Amino acid sequence: MATVVHGVSERPSTGPAPAGTARVVDLDHAATTPPRPEALAAAAPFRGERYGNPSGTHALARDAVRALDEAREQVAGVLGRSPGEIVFTPGGTESDVHAVSGGLPARPGVPVCPATEHHAVLDTVRVLDGRVVAVDRFGRVDLGALAGVLDELAAARASGDGPGAGVVSVMLANNELGTTNDLQAVAEVVGRHAPGVPLHTDAVQAAAWLDLAVTAAPADLVTLSGHKFGGPRGSGVLVVGRGVALRPLLHGGGQERGRRSGSVAVAGAVGLSAALVATATERPLIVEAVARRRDDLLRGLTERIDGLVPTVPADPGVGVLANFAHVTVPGVDAEPLLYLIDRGGVRASAASSCSSGALQPSHVLEAIGRVGGGVPGAPLRLTRGRTTSDADVRHAVGVIADAVERLRTHRPAGRA
Repeated sequence: MATVVHGVSERPSTGPAPAGTARVVDLDHAATTPPRPEALAAAAPFRGERYGNPSGTHALARDAVRALDEAREQVAGVLGRSPGEIVFTPGGTESDVHAVSGGLPARPGVPVCPATEHHAVLDTVRVLDGRVVAVDRFGRVDLGALAGVLDELAAARASGDGPGAGVVSVMLANNELGTTNDLQAVAEVVGRHAPGVPLHTDAVQAAAWLDLAVTAAPADLVTLSGHKFGGPRGSGVLVVGRGVALRPLLHGGGQERGRRSGSVAVAGAVGLSAALVATATERPLIVEAVARRRDDLLRGLTERIDGLVPTVPADPGVGVLANFAHVTVPGVDAEPLLYLIDRGGVRASAASSCSSGALQPSHVLEAIGRVGGGVPGAPLRLTRGRTTSDADVRHAVGVIADAVERLRTHRPAGRA
């Protein structure tokens, strides 16, 4: 039977363990989270007998419409928005692309984002010939650099040499480091240097850990992804603030008030809303417990592993999500380290989970100077969740420390 620690259920992380491993610890919650029972229960009827298409007019369709309307109201309530601002999507990537591009055809103007954005934003900005802004050593947007870019674009527009800025996109919390941006400060820069330009934020990582009704309030457009807080995979939200011009990215049916065509996945929307409400209700207690376990994990790893370097030092002036710990382990390579700790029953990652799974150089670490002349060694992103227990943390410290010792002991001569 599970015990309770600080009001949070104390149980091992669930999921299949590697062969020969008695325990599995999931420290990759930034990639995805286990579905909440509330989400599973809420979505289940709409995967079965309540299968109506909300675009229809008969009783079964009207049942789907009522469920969708209720889900929209619940999401809006948690986010401090009106239901009419909530657009249901299949996930964070589409929401990001829609917000940054402005739909099809793309909105006039140059899109702007920091160098540490999720690839859904960063790659869209680049495809649209946008501008990428420098960040500080913690991965946060450099407000001075942002102001400079917006001034350049405004000057080009005034002289007839360019269209000016079209959108600014700054994520609320970084998906590799967990560091947060002050969106109020960002919005003030945009308001001074590019008045009238919409501000978008990718709040995918932040949704489980921050009150978005407060922290994301300055943004005109907000992206969420259900599976990052216990909702169904394949469900997402794009908040479209009142007065924000947005063409549909997908044309054809006129659903979601003409902003996204295609039959809405009612089960996904209902499951997402249930997960979001449960997350918001539990957040204060969960955040406190998870932050304590994050600190215990970092303390244990630092004590056991010589030379361990936290990527974001403990600094009260730097906001970091409660579940994030990002470190560099000198003297080892990431691929064999991840292999060994996975064999020991610990799930972790070296970077974000937005590619095929192959280990690629992190654009985030490169942007903050940790790649190419920065701190050498294996990067580790260790992210806990609401189900992570104290015992999980102790087990993970042991497995990771033992793996590092094994790799260092068998390191080829001459390797740094």
